Amino acid sequence: MTSTVVITGGTRGIGHGLARAFLDRGCRVALCGRDAAGVEAALKSLGGGANAIGYAADVTDREQVAGLWAAAEEAFGTVDIWINNAGATTARKPLWELHPRETEAVTAVNLQGVVNGSAVAAERFLRQGRGRIWNMEGFGSDGRTMPGLSVYGASKRAVTYLTGALAADLKREQETRAHDVRALLLSPGIVVTDLLLHDYTPQEYTKARPVLNILADRVETVTPWLADRVLADRTANGGRVAWLTRRKAAGRFATAALRKRAVLPQELPAAPDREGAS
Repeated sequence: MTSTVVITGGTRGIGHGLARAFLDRGCRVALCGRDAAGVEAALKSLGGGANAIGYAADVTDREQVAGLWAAAEEAFGTVDIWINNAGATTARKPLWELHPRETEAVTAVNLQGVVNGSAVAAERFLRQGRGRIWNMEGFGSDGRTMPGLSVYGASKRAVTYLTGALAADLKREQETRAHDVRALLLSPGIVVTDLLLHDYTPQEYTKARPVLNILADRVETVTPWLADRVLADRTANGGRVAWLTRRKAAGRFATAALRKRAVLPQELPAAPDREGAS
């Protein structure tokens, strides 16, 4: 059976890598980004085939998110998998130095965007009796903290709670109507995207790069693995699929002296827009 997958923030980064991986596996994909030009460029990068559509949508607006569902349904007849991937982050500064507009924008995308996507998908999946909602975790989801990532980490911690609470709601709903709708978590680990590399000074990057080279992975390494686990459909409601487990991270540190990894660029790339890819 061919699955239809909707991916928010699918124009670049992890979302774009997931779109490519699902298409490679014969799925139909609907992706969104904030602007039409970015969506068009992403579709062109994916080959522009009949199995992929794009839709310009701001995930902080629930009506626009509902429009993404409608576009996917119109193009492909049904939706099977919904992935809330769109993400943003602030500058790497202490909380008190961040402008309110910046913190509000990040919490709007990372939390309200996931609330909107989850609500739209859950309501419609319940109507059709089946569907999978996958929410993207990130640094902070497990409670760890890091200077300069207060708002981003807090938003990702909230997404983990939200997904667990949604899973509980879906379980309770089974008391009154039979369904097979699940809320689940995707944990990609540390992936080399714009969001990972933004706002480092050259000195900070030089210091961080050796550790990141041990733990980080490229988009094209992680996303096919994630897509395979999503399509395998073996994760229970409320469960998690995680690429970089604590055991894997410990193993990489243990073998770092013998197995040199170089996944990050030598030089920092040009400063990107900080929204659009988890």
